[in-house]
Amino acid sequence: MTRSSQHIATATAVLSLLGAYSVHAGQATPAARPKLVAPMKGEARVEITKPNTKIVGKVVVTTILLKNIEPKPIAGLKVDEHWYDRAGTPVSGTTYRHRMPLQPDEVITIVLRTPHTPQLSRNQYTFGHSNGKIKQKVVPKLVAPKPEVVQTAK
Repeated sequence: MTRSSQHIATATAVLSLLGAYSVHAGQATPAARPKLVAPMKGEARVEITKPNTKIVGKVVVTTILLKNIEPKPIAGLKVDEHWYDRAGTPVSGTTYRHRMPLQPDEVITIVLRTPHTPQLSRNQYTFGHSNGKIKQKVVPKLVAPKPEVVQTAK
C-alpha cells in the first residue's frame, strides 16, 4: 500500500465512525427531549388559600398558596396587590410574576412584600396570565410545596 492510499483508508475509516456516531446521537436526542404542551388560553381556574397578611418590621408580607386546577399549564402567571387608604385612594402595591409555566396540579407559594405606611387600610388582588384572565376559588387548605433539597456527594 502506498502512503496516499493509507491516508485515504484512514480518512474513510474515521468518516464512517463519525457517521455512525452522528446517527446514534441523532436518535437519542428526540427521546430525551420533553414533550411541550400548549399553555392555557382564555380564562384559567386556580384554587387559592385565604391571603395571610402580616406586618414584619417595615414591610407588609402577604402569603398565598395557589394551585393550577386546569389540565394545561398556565404561562405568565401574575398577581398584583393594590393597597388603598380609608378614602379609597390607591397608596401602594406590588406584583408577583411566576417565571415558569405553572403545571397542572402544581402548588406554589406566592409572597407579596409592600412597604408599610400608616395610610394602608385595605388591599385587593388581581390575578392574570399571559393569555387571559384567572378565576380564583378560595379553598380552606392546600398542601404547601416542599422546599427543594440539594444533596451533596460524599
